[in-house]
Amino acid sequence: MHDISQYQDFFIDYLKKQNIHKEPVNLYEPIEYILGLGGKRIRPVLTLMAAEVFDTDYATALPAAMAVEVFHNFSLVHDDIMDDAPLRRGQVTVHEKWNLNTGILSGDAMLILAYQYFEQYEPNVFRNLAKLFSKTALEVCEGQQWDVDFETRKDVTIPEYLKMIEYKTAVLVAAAMKMGAIVAKTSEKEADLIYDFGLNLGLAFQLQDDYLDAFGDPETFGKQVGGDIIENKKTYLYLKALEFSSKEKASELEQLFTLQLEDNSEKIETAKAIFNESGASKATQEAIEMYTFKAFETLEKMEINSEKKDVLRTFGENLMGRKV
Repeated sequence: MHDISQYQDFFIDYLKKQNIHKEPVNLYEPIEYILGLGGKRIRPVLTLMAAEVFDTDYATALPAAMAVEVFHNFSLVHDDIMDDAPLRRGQVTVHEKWNLNTGILSGDAMLILAYQYFEQYEPNVFRNLAKLFSKTALEVCEGQQWDVDFETRKDVTIPEYLKMIEYKTAVLVAAAMKMGAIVAKTSEKEADLIYDFGLNLGLAFQLQDDYLDAFGDPETFGKQVGGDIIENKKTYLYLKALEFSSKEKASELEQLFTLQLEDNSEKIETAKAIFNESGASKATQEAIEMYTFKAFETLEKMEINSEKKDVLRTFGENLMGRKV
């Protein structure tokens, strides 16, 4: 097996060779643009890695990895429209650079393009990939809708929040790994286990994102620290702080998360102080650890050699300790 940076390089080389530059330019240029903005490429890397875990050359999984990355970026284009976000990975978002209609249409085209990459596989593999992909794509949409619904609800529970991030984020991480297993034609049992491994890692990843949004280093995080607080998002940190706080403190936090301010610096500091004092910060870090260790427990059930288990475990540990 290779290390993460090598898988990233393999994927980027493949991405650069794709002929996406077609007519009409205003449909395909935004697709090239968003795919070229970089990012960690975690999901396609997991597809390549999973194929090699099951003794198949990573190159066989490149089209499936590309499908995962195209779909992920499609969801970002439409998310940015829904959030009216001006920036993505430090660059202008597609709908801002072009316009709203182009963002919608180019996003739609990306979803179809993602499916086309599965056509490079034999019928049985194609069917299994497409079936998993359809299920996952629908779940991502469901997760996104829950996320939107939660913005106007005051009674969101921890289990509901966890279900939302499972669908919005974790299922695609899990599917990326299972696609590698499908391409490798491993057993259904092993494919399901690596899906569960990815699902728990995906939950840990999103909870880590919640935590870093409030407490990350602005130099390394890559996004505006405190963005979730500014947008009044009911994250795991927020919900745990409500659960653990006195009536007065909980009321203060709820009030704080109704404000729309020009200068948010005091709001961010107040919210972070409540997160820390209530024990919500510690509880979030414990949840990140719990889901990571649940992933490692799944790993032990897999019938792969210890060296491959170590590679997957190291990936999980790096994810748990990430600063970006």
